[in-house]
Amino acid sequence: MPASDAVDQQEQPWNRRRLRSTNERLLLDRLRAAGAASRAQLARETGLSKPTVSSALASLEAAGLVHEVGTHAPERGRVAVLYAPDPAAGYALGIDVGRSWLRVAVADLDGSVVARSEVRNRARSSRAMADLVVTTARQVVAGSGVAPDEVVHAVVGTPGVYDEKQHRVRYAMHLPGWGRAGLFDRMREELGVPLEVHNDANLAALGEYTYGVGAGSRLFAYILIGTGLGMGVVSEGRLFTGAHGLAGEIGFLPWPGQQKPERLEDAVSGVAVVEAARRFGMSGQLTAKAVFDAARRGDEAAVRAVRLEGERIAHTVAAAAAVLDPDLVVLGGGVGHSVDLLLKPVRDHLRTLTPLRPRIAPSRLGEDAVLLGAVATALGTARDVVFERRSAAS
Repeated sequence: MPASDAVDQQEQPWNRRRLRSTNERLLLDRLRAAGAASRAQLARETGLSKPTVSSALASLEAAGLVHEVGTHAPERGRVAVLYAPDPAAGYALGIDVGRSWLRVAVADLDGSVVARSEVRNRARSSRAMADLVVTTARQVVAGSGVAPDEVVHAVVGTPGVYDEKQHRVRYAMHLPGWGRAGLFDRMREELGVPLEVHNDANLAALGEYTYGVGAGSRLFAYILIGTGLGMGVVSEGRLFTGAHGLAGEIGFLPWPGQQKPERLEDAVSGVAVVEAARRFGMSGQLTAKAVFDAARRGDEAAVRAVRLEGERIAHTVAAAAAVLDPDLVVLGGGVGHSVDLLLKPVRDHLRTLTPLRPRIAPSRLGEDAVLLGAVATALGTARDVVFERRSAAS
């Protein structure tokens, strides 16, 4: 007797429900990972008997967790009904809080974004910023047509590191007052949704692994270069955060400044690009984007500033390569939009710094990396919550 059938037939009254739930989850995970399938195909691939598969699918369908999505007509035999997870069984909320922009998205359980918004972050206090997050999230949910109670989990990406014990963000220097205790507790209460808080670079790395250029990488580092500097590390599909959640805070690495020792973040960021451009002779109201645009036009001062930024990024990549041995380094964030100008100086200077040669690539997700990483992380929990709720209800 096959082992799976033995499991099917060894049911006792006390564990029948648990076994049934295990089989249902096995089939649901298979459908989510590999796509629609028939009863016979699921029986072959999971090793469960056909009656067990039929019973489990009936329960999943009754709970609203799977639905029929079509049929398959083989060369011989009867037409088979195909089943797939119902993406509308629940929803997840992703939020990206940045110094300049706030991005919010609602996604179904398939990971498809059904509504999103991005608004300028003009908040001048932490309380105003928390209000903006709640207001924008509510508006996105309302505009999606999804009932608020169908959004079962939310994840916020933010600069800094969230301290679970003190309920506050630490090291978010570019968001004044954002480290105030209780802000995220208040957001949880006002949104009425369980809410996790994660570092933005870590979420960007997960987003790039799930939806972007990092897919399939054994170990890759995502370097987020914007207002500040951060790094997320994904190994074998899992985020590496260190003993205290501080892994990847490369902005704190020392950097030899002209007047006094600085941090690496002072040398590798959008602000650093602007400061270098001014030293080389550019004037006026400058932004990092304006400097890169001028470099594309051939402006000498801008070209020198971009080249210097590339050299400094090369130091960052060299440090990551020596410590982590990644097979891929992804450059993203606001400055990452101009990777077309940075790749050559980064690669050229890296050759003078180290014999290590990780592949360097631009982010495929651009400004959406943190947001999509928040969505992907929220979905991981949302799928579990929806399964437990609907299975118990049915």
